[in-house]
Amino acid sequence: MIDSVKRKSEQNKVTAIAWRFYVVLAVIVLIYLGLLARAAYIQVVEPDMLKKQGDLRSLRTLANTVQRGSIIDRNGDQLAVSVPVETVWADPKMIMQNNALTMTEHWQALADVLGQDVDRLTRRISKNPKKRFVYVERKVSPAMANYIKELKIPGVFLRKESKRFYPAGEISAHVVGVTDVDDKGIEGIERVYDELLTGVGGQKRFRKDAKGRKIEILSVEEARPPQDLTLSIDQRIQALAYKELKGAVAAFKARSGSVVVTNVNTGEILAMVNNPSYNPNNLANTATHRLRNRAITDVFEPGSTMKPLTVLTALEFGAAGPDTVIDTSPGWMRLGGRRVSDPRNRGKLSLTDILVTSSNMGTTKLALSVPKEFLLDKFFEMGFAEDTGTGLIGESPGMLSDRSRWSKFELATLSWGHGLAISPAQLARFYSTLANGGIKRPLSIVKADKIPEGERVLSKSYTGEVLDMLEHVVNEKVSNAKVDGYRVGGKTGTTIKAVAGGYGNDYVGTFAGIAPLSRPELAVVVMINEPGGDLYHGGEIAAPVFSRVMKGALQLLNIAPDASRSVALPNNKGQQVQGAAIQAAADSTGVKEKANA
Repeated sequence: MIDSVKRKSEQNKVTAIAWRFYVVLAVIVLIYLGLLARAAYIQVVEPDMLKKQGDLRSLRTLANTVQRGSIIDRNGDQLAVSVPVETVWADPKMIMQNNALTMTEHWQALADVLGQDVDRLTRRISKNPKKRFVYVERKVSPAMANYIKELKIPGVFLRKESKRFYPAGEISAHVVGVTDVDDKGIEGIERVYDELLTGVGGQKRFRKDAKGRKIEILSVEEARPPQDLTLSIDQRIQALAYKELKGAVAAFKARSGSVVVTNVNTGEILAMVNNPSYNPNNLANTATHRLRNRAITDVFEPGSTMKPLTVLTALEFGAAGPDTVIDTSPGWMRLGGRRVSDPRNRGKLSLTDILVTSSNMGTTKLALSVPKEFLLDKFFEMGFAEDTGTGLIGESPGMLSDRSRWSKFELATLSWGHGLAISPAQLARFYSTLANGGIKRPLSIVKADKIPEGERVLSKSYTGEVLDMLEHVVNEKVSNAKVDGYRVGGKTGTTIKAVAGGYGNDYVGTFAGIAPLSRPELAVVVMINEPGGDLYHGGEIAAPVFSRVMKGALQLLNIAPDASRSVALPNNKGQQVQGAAIQAAADSTGVKEKANA
C-alpha cells in the first residue's frame, strides 16, 4: 500500500516536470520564432528604416555655399554685391527642454533688437514644442548678431547667410532689379540672369564614428562659382540722367518719366532710368507699380518724333528728293470725312521745313505719296512691333496693327506718330538706327564683346540728309535742346494720351535726339508723362533734360566737340541762324510746339 502510493507520487512528479519542460521549451521556441520573424521583417521587408536610423547617427553632409555674383557697370563700378550677414533661428524642442522661455528679460531684449512683439515671438516658438527649426529673423546686421549672441538664450542660434546690397540705390533699381529673401532674382537683371549669378554650392558627404571622427568620405561635389555680370550701363551717365529726370518730373508735376541713352554704333544702353523709382535695399511699403521699368513696359503714341521716319520713307521710295517742295495750302484737307490740318496755312514747305514746323499736312502728303504697304513695312522694319533685344522681363513689343485695310486718314495719322504705341526704348533704337546710317541693331543691356552685325533698313545717304534736317529743327525751333560745342539733331513730340473711347486731357512730352552729328555717338530719348503744370510741350519739358543729359554724357565719354561756339547754318529760306549757343537750364524761350492730337 505504501509502495503503491510512493510510485504514484513519483509518476505525478515526473509528469509535472515533463509538462513544465514542454511549456518552457514552447516559450523558448516561440520567442526564437518571434525574434527570427522580426529579424526577417526588418532585414527583408523593411530594411530602409534601420539604414535611415543609422545614417541619421553617422552620415553627415558638409555644404560649401557660394555667394551670389556681383553686377558691375561697364567701368567696373559695383551695382549689386552680396555681403555676409547672420540669420537668427530657434530650436523649440531645445528651448522647452531647457525651460528657456522663463528668461523673460532675455526674450524681451531679443524682441526689441529685432523690432518684434515679444508675446508674438514666444508664441511662435511654443506653438510646436517638438519642432527643431524656426526662423526668428532673416539676414540681420553683424552688430545685431553679436548682440543676440551675447544674450545666450538656449536654443537660439545664428547661421551665416548673404544679403544683396545695391550701392547705386534707386538710380539703377529698374535695370539691376532685386532679389527675394532667399537671394533669388525677382526683378530686372537679377531675374534675367539669376542662374548665372547664383552658381552652385559644393558639398561633401562623409560618415563619422561615435566620437565624431570622419571614417569614410562617400562623395564630393565641387562648387560651381557664380559669375559676375558686366552691364553696358555707364553709372556716371545713369546717375546724371536720373538726377535730371527726377528734377524735371518734380518741376513739371509729372506722373512719371523715362530717359534712355544708347551708343548708336553698338546698340549698348548706357543709361536707362525712370522716375518714380524705389530703394532696392528696403522694399518695405514700396508700391508694386514702382518696380515697373517704364522705359520698356509702358508704351505711348510717339507723335512728331515719328515724322523723320515718314520723310525717310518718301526718300527711300523715291516719291520725294532732298530738294522736294510740298504745297500744304490751304493748311487743311479732308480724308474720308476726317480733317487733317496744321495750326495755320504754311504754304510751300521743303522737307526740312516740314520737320522744323512739324507740319501734319506735309507728312500726310508724303505718306500718301507712297504705297500703303511700303509705308507700313518701314514702320515694322524699325522694330515697332517687336522687343528691342534687351531680354529684360516685361518688355512690351509695342502696338502696331498689321491689318490689311488702312484708311487714308489712318495712314495720315500714322505719318505723324499716331495710331501706334511704342516704348521709350523702341524710340531710342529707331534714333540709333537713324544715327548710325540705317543699320538696325538689337539693344543690349549687357556689355558687348563684339558689335552685332545688325540689319540695314535705311539708306546711309538718306539718313545723312535727315540728320541734317534734324539739326535745323534744333537750331531753328528747339533752342532748349542745344549743346554748346556740339552739332545736335532731334525732334520733339507732344501727344494727348489715349483713353477708352478717344483721347483725354493728359499729355506726354517727348524729345529724341542725336549728337555729335559729324560723327554720331549717342542717342538720347526723354519722355515726360502727364505733366501737371502749364507747360506740357516736348520742347518745353523734355528738350532741356535732353540737353543736360547729352552734354554731360558727351563730356563724361570725352567725345570731342564738332562745332564752334557759333556756327552759321543756312536754312531753306536763305536766312542765317546761330547754332550751338549756350542755353541755361532755366531757359524757356523756345517756341512752343503745337500738340498733335
